[in-house]
Amino acid sequence: MAIQLRQLVAHLGGDLVGDPEREVSGIAPLDAAGSAHVSFLSNPRLRAQAAASEAAAMILTREDSERLGSQYAGARILVDRPYAYFARAAQWFASQSALPRTPGIHATAAVDPAARVAASAVIGPHVTVEAGAVVGERCVIDSGSFIGRDAVVGDDTHFHAHVCFHAACVIGERGIVHSGAVIGADGFGFANEDGAWIKIPQTGRVVIGVDVEIGANTTIDRGALADTVIEDGVKLDNQIQIGHNCRIGAHTAMAGCVGVAGSAIIGKYCTFGGAAMVLGHLTIADHVHISSGSMVSRSIPQAGQYTGFYPLATNAEWEKSAAIVRNLGTMRSRLRELEKTVAVLNAQNKKEN
Repeated sequence: MAIQLRQLVAHLGGDLVGDPEREVSGIAPLDAAGSAHVSFLSNPRLRAQAAASEAAAMILTREDSERLGSQYAGARILVDRPYAYFARAAQWFASQSALPRTPGIHATAAVDPAARVAASAVIGPHVTVEAGAVVGERCVIDSGSFIGRDAVVGDDTHFHAHVCFHAACVIGERGIVHSGAVIGADGFGFANEDGAWIKIPQTGRVVIGVDVEIGANTTIDRGALADTVIEDGVKLDNQIQIGHNCRIGAHTAMAGCVGVAGSAIIGKYCTFGGAAMVLGHLTIADHVHISSGSMVSRSIPQAGQYTGFYPLATNAEWEKSAAIVRNLGTMRSRLRELEKTVAVLNAQNKKEN
């Protein structure tokens, strides 16, 4: 489907330099864009690639446009944040070409008469919606998904195939939950009595805000007594584990295979690289960024970038190593002072001899 550049800019904003009637049919990266594509330059190090691009139009900053000069011949859409603009443009192109969905409940779906499903919702094959559940306007629930008793699914939310959304859980508007995700399974709660484990009933919920995306095969456990809470705008990648009674602050993003143990409280606008781990009952401040593969073993009260992981050892050995590492800066300073003292003494000895 082709659209004119003026339509794109009218919808998303930006300053268009070039032919407004030029037709484009989609988004493509710099090295693959052709004469019917819009591309984007978000990394100044790729200016040479942008100069050689055959894209019909380029999304870029005014500064990058000036630096490119006449090297790039296509139209330009000047914006402050090219990568964000690219994301919105990609969404718009996708919406223009998306196949329409027909509202209604598939004949093979099992929807309890006591459930409330909006007339504009799409309920796919073999979906189960239990009594008391609410499915909002324009929701899409793909095949094989399960929505438990008294659960609430907000307007315009999309469950991909085989999502399991357990009883009493809540997700707000415009959520996206990918295949295989399990929301509201029991948290890992047991009491030990003489070596035997006694199950603690998990009676809390999972409460998810608006504009949250949850990746494939990610699991979010319900709370033991209070709720597990995922705030607005959180983005979770595939195969993430969020333990019971955690709170994930608004607009925090986690890459694949992150694990967060129970009752951890994570602030707003944080990021976690792939396979980062967070121990339970810790508190992490807003704007904290954890590098991939790092182990967070203590609370973090200040914003910043954090990295680190120790090799596996006995706990006593690990604590000794951690103490040494914490003192390395002081030891380095003392060693330098000792080196200076030795150098002075050696110089004196040479003069005396």
